Amino acid sequence: MKRRLHQAVRDLSPAYFAMVMATGVVSSAAHFMGMDAISRPLFAANIFFYAVLCGLAAIRVLWFPDRVREDLLDHLRGMGFFTAPTATAVLGAQFILLEEAFPIAMGLWIIAVLLWTLITYTVFTNLTIKGQKPSFSEGINGAWLLSVVSTQSLAVLSAKLSVHYVDHKLILNFFSFAMWLWGGMLYIWMISLIFYRYTFFKFNPGDLTPPYWINMGAMAISTLAGSLLILNTPHAPFLLSTLPFLKGFTIFYWVTGTWWVPMLFILAIWRHGYKRFPLHYDPLYWGAVFPLGMYTAATFEMAQAMDLRFLLFIPRFFIYVALAAWAATFYGFLRSFVKKVLLKQRPGPTGASA
Repeated sequence: MKRRLHQAVRDLSPAYFAMVMATGVVSSAAHFMGMDAISRPLFAANIFFYAVLCGLAAIRVLWFPDRVREDLLDHLRGMGFFTAPTATAVLGAQFILLEEAFPIAMGLWIIAVLLWTLITYTVFTNLTIKGQKPSFSEGINGAWLLSVVSTQSLAVLSAKLSVHYVDHKLILNFFSFAMWLWGGMLYIWMISLIFYRYTFFKFNPGDLTPPYWINMGAMAISTLAGSLLILNTPHAPFLLSTLPFLKGFTIFYWVTGTWWVPMLFILAIWRHGYKRFPLHYDPLYWGAVFPLGMYTAATFEMAQAMDLRFLLFIPRFFIYVALAAWAATFYGFLRSFVKKVLLKQRPGPTGASA
């Protein structure tokens, strides 16, 4: 058992915190749809997932610092570290939404900000100064947009906290607004590179890894953050002065994310249906579940913030897509866990390190 734990920790994907991201946002979306019988068990499970992954990540840093350093220097795996601050912020938002536990959420906000700062400047500095770099087509994919999602997750949690901590509402709303703007700028930079990779380089089925769904997820969480800032404008005069800009860019983000939805489904059908690419569990698939849940939650919040009630049919439908995706991925996780750990089988080839 010790040997299996040793191996599992050594090979743990930096992106595994996407499991917490996906579970948290699907739980929140279910709550918005009045499905508390689903939302609350997922919330309890998410606390457990987060605690276990924090423990495993800490052990990995202590036992395998060289492997962690290798991951940080890698153009693809390094981006997986952004799932840690995002998961922390998503869990903090859950504590507010489902329990109104603002002190716990504030503690998670502090952890998320520290993690985001450390990972942002470590990863991007390393990728800038490293001597040997991969080719453009091999060095970038949708996982790069996890940095955008991480930034916007801080904007979301900050906006939620400002409602309770009235003495600090100006600072929290300003920080949320600043992160919302920076996340948008970061998306524009990165999606330009990713779209260029899409259209001017050969694209094989194996290249279409699940993190490409973050193309849509990054815009969905940007929509959610903008919607929360709109809701906060009555209590923040400086936000009120930017209200037309907030509404315009929030819709801009939502429309961009909506454009990606059918495109990504078409590419998934091409990959697994037409090209017959094998479908097996990979921790990166949590990065595909997260955007589906986030699109559901973001559309609901935007419809509420701007009184666009005619859009509510979308989250009422999409919640079932998100729940089905979560259930399928969790089934794959359990099946993989049983095979690799309980049955002592050696892990097969996977894109978890991609």
